[in-house]
Amino acid sequence: MLKDPLFLIAAAACIGVAIILALGISTFGKEGAENGKRANKFMRWRIYAQFGAVALILLFVTLHQQFGGQ
Repeated sequence: MLKDPLFLIAAAACIGVAIILALGISTFGKEGAENGKRANKFMRWRIYAQFGAVALILLFVTLHQQFGGQ
């Protein structure tokens, strides 16, 4: 499974979601209106990245069920 490029792309997308989430949470802890706007922007990016990651995972699972996954 580690040699499957789609699995690696899906894993990288999940890591990207985690990084965006960490950036958004760290920005929430800072004071100021500008930081609040920035935190909301990070959380919007997280939603988009999370949608992409879930779509890649579903594609990976579907392809492995149809073609045997070897």
